[in-house]
Amino acid sequence: MSTTAGIFSAGDEVLLIDRKKRRYLLTLEADGQFHSHAGYLAHNDLIGRTEGCRVASTRGAAYLAIRPTLSDFILKMPRGAQVIYPKDLGPILMLADIQPGHRVLESGVGSGATSMTLLRAGADVIGYEIREDFANRARANVETFLGTDVAEQRYHVEIRSAYDGIDAVNLDRAILDLPEPWQVMPHLATALRPGGIVVAYTPSIVQVQRLHESLADLPFGLTETTEILQRSWHVDGMAVRPDHRMVAHTGFLTQTRRIDQPTD
Repeated sequence: MSTTAGIFSAGDEVLLIDRKKRRYLLTLEADGQFHSHAGYLAHNDLIGRTEGCRVASTRGAAYLAIRPTLSDFILKMPRGAQVIYPKDLGPILMLADIQPGHRVLESGVGSGATSMTLLRAGADVIGYEIREDFANRARANVETFLGTDVAEQRYHVEIRSAYDGIDAVNLDRAILDLPEPWQVMPHLATALRPGGIVVAYTPSIVQVQRLHESLADLPFGLTETTEILQRSWHVDGMAVRPDHRMVAHTGFLTQTRRIDQPTD
């Protein structure tokens, strides 16, 4: 995505927001058109304009045009697999302590939401994905949002299962989003460098329990499980209260570190 001086160019991703705060994601094309129930908007009306401008459709519908954040893109991007939502992606970066240059195994790339988050933080990602259609979708989304150079140089997806083993060695981190992460932990005991961190995303507390139990005989420790809840607030003058709806349970985040097994 181009960010030159905040000017929209052909090929850029743009988020349109209407008066009812409905959001529409589009890729700008010369002579392209965005169609909705409120008429159409010519892409040429946006190309060359500055981010934050306001434009109108042929039927007078007004839109605010901004460049999408990573969170915006994840929620609106094409996807096949269910994504890990932004409220969990931020904590994953912190729990895994992702740093530029880290070599990260991501098992279960889905539609690429976690991949983009890791790559944006500067990591090199090795993805294992059993479904080729998911892998292709993830690659396309990474290239759309982060560009061809990142997709080709720092993102490598293999069609395979981490349950069957991990070829990479001396990994810094591993992010697991798959039904039985405990099957991967024996492989990570050798693939992960000492001190390396694993973060597993699991929807069910039964999965969390099984994962914790699996670590008893493996060289991992400092294991903790966290759940992130997100509640927004309504603020309108003196009317200040929590919103009636919140993003509650999506999944549990379990963090563990590769360490020497304790001695008696």
